[in-house]
Amino acid sequence: MNFPFEAFGISTGIVALAEIGDKTQLLAFMLAARFRRPWPIIAGIFIATIANHACAGAIGTWLTTVIGPETLRWVLGLSFIAMAVWMLIPDKLDEDEVTAPKLGVLATTIVAFFLAEMGDKTQIATVALAAKYDALAAVVTGTTLGMMIANVPAVLLGNGIAQRLPVRLVHGIAATIFAALGSAVLLGFGTT
Repeated sequence: MNFPFEAFGISTGIVALAEIGDKTQLLAFMLAARFRRPWPIIAGIFIATIANHACAGAIGTWLTTVIGPETLRWVLGLSFIAMAVWMLIPDKLDEDEVTAPKLGVLATTIVAFFLAEMGDKTQIATVALAAKYDALAAVVTGTTLGMMIANVPAVLLGNGIAQRLPVRLVHGIAATIFAALGSAVLLGFGTT
């Protein structure tokens, strides 16, 4: 069996782009500034992302078993186009989304990231990508890598790097990719 590089690559790229300026990246900046302990924060992001995206990917895979191919094509196509629009809406993070520090840095990061990712763009994208590609491990590995590509520099380099990134441009690129995927699926290209 060949490794599904397309599923892995698209999942990595989309999530890395979608995560720039996302509320979970803002959370990474906030945790780094608050605790100044990058390695437990990075480990917490990794653990929370694996858990969250594995659940999301499993839901996406399950959807392929309960929805017929034609309906699934429309659901996925419209979902990717909705993600494109959602990418153009800036995220905000409330201070109360960070769990109390009495849990410790690692546990605080795991809980805060897992909860912040619930219903977030990258979680919804993981559901859709897993349904589209029917390659759970490749999608979850890719979306997790994308999350780490965006958030590890945020933790290590802090908010200064965020000020230099053209967030609107990055979100525009991600929105274009989501729109292209949605259009391709609706037109019947690359369907599973």
